[in-house]
Amino acid sequence: MLRAVLVSCVLFSLYLSSYAQSCAKYNFASNQVFSSCSDLPYLNSFLHWNYESSSKTVRMAYRHSGVTASKWVAWAINPRSQGMVGAQALIAFQKSDGTMRAYTAPITTYQTQLQEGDLSFPVSDLSAVYSKNEIIIFATLKLDNLSSTVNQVWQDGPLSGDAPAMHPTSGSNVRSAGTLNLLSGESRTTQGSSNSKTKKRNIHGVLNAVSWGILMPIGAVFARYLRVFPSADPAWFYLHATCQTSAYIIGVAGWATGIQLGSESPGVQYTSHRTIGIVLFCLGTLQVFALLLRPKREHKYRFYWNIYHHSVGYAVIVLSIINIFKGFDILNPENKWERAYIGILVVLAFIAAALEAYTWYVFVKRKKSAASQKMSNGVNGTNGHNGNGARV
Repeated sequence: MLRAVLVSCVLFSLYLSSYAQSCAKYNFASNQVFSSCSDLPYLNSFLHWNYESSSKTVRMAYRHSGVTASKWVAWAINPRSQGMVGAQALIAFQKSDGTMRAYTAPITTYQTQLQEGDLSFPVSDLSAVYSKNEIIIFATLKLDNLSSTVNQVWQDGPLSGDAPAMHPTSGSNVRSAGTLNLLSGESRTTQGSSNSKTKKRNIHGVLNAVSWGILMPIGAVFARYLRVFPSADPAWFYLHATCQTSAYIIGVAGWATGIQLGSESPGVQYTSHRTIGIVLFCLGTLQVFALLLRPKREHKYRFYWNIYHHSVGYAVIVLSIINIFKGFDILNPENKWERAYIGILVVLAFIAAALEAYTWYVFVKRKKSAASQKMSNGVNGTNGHNGNGARV
């Protein structure tokens, strides 16, 4: 009997839970009625709307439950593509004085601060309420230039004072996007597309960090310091050439993934990152061909070739490191990856400093040895090896 009662209670609680979480059963306190609704699959969110196809007007309410007063919520339509960048967002949160703020914000970059601005379509009757750990955004949208199927994005994140801070970059927060048919009510998520783009961005970052950011400085260390060791000559040149060529090939692959990402993200531009990447590609190409056209050591142009090759090489290393950190700012990965790269740079710098000190030690020692040998030869030439005199 107790088991039957327990099962009945569990089933009844599940029924109440499903009843409470179903958008179709929800009644608005303002007695507003919406003919269509969708239970969004992530972040405890629900969308209610009325769509007038003749005027392409949408009267909507976006509900985001399970949030505290220290969070912001957002719902957006992306007229150009799927995902975050390009989205035209409605933002709402409760301010520190207890009042609600609701405003519009166009999102043009992944580093957005959700600044207030006009959207690409008219918005009216925008308001928001917060009650029982739920924020509801009300608005009327005029979608003249859009079809009845739209790309939607919804999100939540913490507040920093009375301003939105960055939302989490894992779990449901990176899956909350999809398409919505305003006529049929059918909605689909775009998790596969989003994951694919995220994977390409990560591949692009890894390839460029390994090639331009790690292999290129290692190649420079080989070129400058291994020649000090007699046993490493001419192996130092082949190690240097191998590192530089490998860095170039891997870097070209990373550059290609960047071009592909750019073509898949219209309107998304990182001008300085792209410009430095193009410059690196051109300089890297020159460096690879310079290795093939290197004059022999005794050639009269070898001195000028050394100046050119070293100057371009150091410029590539500096620009590569700058662009890697710009990439970190764009991808915004976990801090451990940026710290790991900084650690690699510190280790390389320590090795370079130690080898630089040893190089100067060898240089001074060889110079002293050469001077001593010259002096010894001078004495022998004056006095003779047997002490009986000799012609100079």
